Amino acid sequence: MSYIYESRQELQRVNWPSKNETIHLTLVVIGVSLLIAAFLGALDFVLKYILGLMLA
Repeated sequence: MSYIYESRQELQRVNWPSKNETIHLTLVVIGVSLLIAAFLGALDFVLKYILGLMLA
């Protein structure tokens, strides 16, 4: 039982981010994910094109 009590105390000491900070960081993660997806998609397209030229 002391584990649960100590865990609850520790969670009360956590410095939780504000709502605005959470929204901002969420948008940053989504933006970076979209950039990486676009980069990997473009890289896949280019490599597929080059491989098609080499095998044709």
